[in-house]
Amino acid sequence: MSIRPLVIIPDSKLRLVSEPITDITSEIRQLADDMLETMYDAPGVGLAAIQIGVPVRMVTMDVSKSDDERQPMVLLNPEITWASEEKRVYEEGCLSIPEYYEEVERPDRVRFRFMNLQGETVEQDADGLLATCVQHEIDHLNGVLFIDYLSKLKRDRVMTKFKKAAKREAGA
Repeated sequence: MSIRPLVIIPDSKLRLVSEPITDITSEIRQLADDMLETMYDAPGVGLAAIQIGVPVRMVTMDVSKSDDERQPMVLLNPEITWASEEKRVYEEGCLSIPEYYEEVERPDRVRFRFMNLQGETVEQDADGLLATCVQHEIDHLNGVLFIDYLSKLKRDRVMTKFKKAAKREAGA
């Protein structure tokens, strides 16, 4: 396992639509291991493969509250199959938009389907943080960022800040 560098906005890779995973290979298993290690190291509760520059439909998540009782999840080709009409506002952050948090309104409950690393199709219901996390990470697979749910003014301010930081870093 290894920690991989995170892709940070304004990198255009984050806007790519990720490709479905057709075979569970040793490379896919290694990617899952690396993603979990990278996510825990960051630290974060979710990571999409595109956030480490790999445009495949894989997500890792762990919304457990304690390092002692980790509950890692690896989702291949995840999709939302149902969403409640009731909404909930949650403060979201993103490993690809470091140290920026904003309230986002999303469906309160969802049902999602994915394939696990054993090749089994799993369907699961989620609410609270897990529902928010799965929606956030699936958005990544479709080239959508949580800042896309904000007003144009807030989104533009965030992008300007990170573009300036990227220019400073490139010039350093």
